[in-house]
Amino acid sequence: MQGNILIIEDVAELASLIELYLVKEGLLVRKAESAEEAFALLKTWRADLVILDLNLPGMDGFEFLSVFRRESRVPVMIVSARDADEDLIAGLGGGADEFVTKPFSPKVLSARVRALLRRVRTPQDADEGRVFRFGPYTLDFEACLLKKDGVKIPLTAKEFELLSYLAEHAGKPSPPEDIYNEVWKGLYGDVTTVAVHIQRLRKKIEANMADPQFIQTMHGLGYFLKNDDAPSSSGKR
Repeated sequence: MQGNILIIEDVAELASLIELYLVKEGLLVRKAESAEEAFALLKTWRADLVILDLNLPGMDGFEFLSVFRRESRVPVMIVSARDADEDLIAGLGGGADEFVTKPFSPKVLSARVRALLRRVRTPQDADEGRVFRFGPYTLDFEACLLKKDGVKIPLTAKEFELLSYLAEHAGKPSPPEDIYNEVWKGLYGDVTTVAVHIQRLRKKIEANMADPQFIQTMHGLGYFLKNDDAPSSSGKR
């Protein structure tokens, strides 16, 4: 697997350890000891994934994430010793895609980096652009956008991740537990959040909430996004 990884970590030994394992995976790594140094680097170099510490000199990790998310959808993996629930919620709510607590296994971290890169791989990395169409809607994986007849439909980060998961498994019912483990990683909330977010998506997509045409339920099997080859659900709701 190829990709550019930016490590923002002020502890040089730890940054070098992470770099060692990622380079073994064939990834190109650049390091920055502060958010300010990272922003300067990003002016001339494109990262495919950012590994971010929270306790940084000067601008801290939360501030970096807030500024970075205004202009980039590049995935961010927070790696921090701060493991309080409020830090985790603030990080994920601020736009981070993963939250890994220190200490960690470098092998596990590199595996999670690979998995995150696979999930967000853009059209430049594939033979074809990653776009999924259903009805009047177009889901653009690269731009992280959902459009209806060319008009943008606002989605939260988790709504987009959930819809992307359903699109990648179109026509195949997924149990709520599988969706929760893949999209939320078991990091916060519980499996009931899946149903809540399904309802939120349906409000934005379906013309009739009582008879959904796209995000359907197959009882006993789970939720799926219908495509032309997908089975019809019995008792949709």
